[in-house]
Amino acid sequence: MKKILLALCVVLNWPASAESDLKVPVMWTVQTSQVDARLRGVSAVDEHIIWASGSDNTVLRTADGGAHWTRLAVADAMDFRDIKAIDAHTAYLLSIGEASASRIYKTADAGAHWTLQYTNTDPRAFLDAMAFWDANHGLVIGDAVEGHLHILTTSDGGASWSKIADAVLPPALPGEGAFSASGSNIAMMGSAEAWIAMGSRVLHTADRGKSWSVAAAPLAAGESAGIFSIAFRDSRRGVIVGGDYKNENAAQDNIAITDDGGKTWSLVREHGLSGYRSAVKYLPNRDGLLVAVGPTGADLSRDDGKTWTPLAYPASVTGFDALSFAPGLSTAWATGNKGGVARLQID
Repeated sequence: MKKILLALCVVLNWPASAESDLKVPVMWTVQTSQVDARLRGVSAVDEHIIWASGSDNTVLRTADGGAHWTRLAVADAMDFRDIKAIDAHTAYLLSIGEASASRIYKTADAGAHWTLQYTNTDPRAFLDAMAFWDANHGLVIGDAVEGHLHILTTSDGGASWSKIADAVLPPALPGEGAFSASGSNIAMMGSAEAWIAMGSRVLHTADRGKSWSVAAAPLAAGESAGIFSIAFRDSRRGVIVGGDYKNENAAQDNIAITDDGGKTWSLVREHGLSGYRSAVKYLPNRDGLLVAVGPTGADLSRDDGKTWTPLAYPASVTGFDALSFAPGLSTAWATGNKGGVARLQID
């Protein structure tokens, strides 16, 4: 396979409202995936092992930091909108679509074989994204069905998936669902806490889904607009991003922050995101540093999302949909349209 093609280093100068003398060196390294699919799922295990997924039955894995990507075979032709890696050998894969097109797969041998763990049998249901506290405990969110939120949980590594009872969950809003754009609708903390971003609300559990609360979000919401991604730095500080995917350059009412664990959210109106953003992530071990990506650009914040600076893409990049930082490292991989993959290093 082809080697790395291009690297671009960008030095950011922050607005006056931030520490104006701070410079953050950022380097994008464009990589070659040798696929043409839109890659909306990415999960970095470490600086070497990264998994990615997308349309046209596409699942990719690299063992050398992205210098070479290998396409993995899965039995069924699906649109794999989310992938979550547990380690170098174990990963979960989620396909989207109505009825039986919504499925969950798992591999335990680095993608050589995949086990179909779950097939949706409700013709009205549609899965969107997933996340895991550990190798055994995870959540999957789907669109609401007839006024009821649709959340699945597992406690045995996906051997069984159970729908959380309607009585435990808040009632759904009319037509409520999550956007399956980047696999980052769920943020997790510790061994039991999670937040789920729906179109206009944020759900919260502190006990692995046994009980839930819900908070309204101030982002503009509609059929093509709302919250697309959520990230938390700790149990108090978090951020939600989004916008309107049919108006990607619009830069208003597309980001909000919380400092009370998601009970309330405040819009960022000045020095905010420069357009629609489908994914946002905190950098591990870098207090308050965030990156958000979307099809038309990226932005970076160092103050828990209060102020943002546009982050230039390399000229050869058409945009990114998903983002994943390797645990404990300031290195991320972004994926997007036409097989786009790039490594992001922040020093």
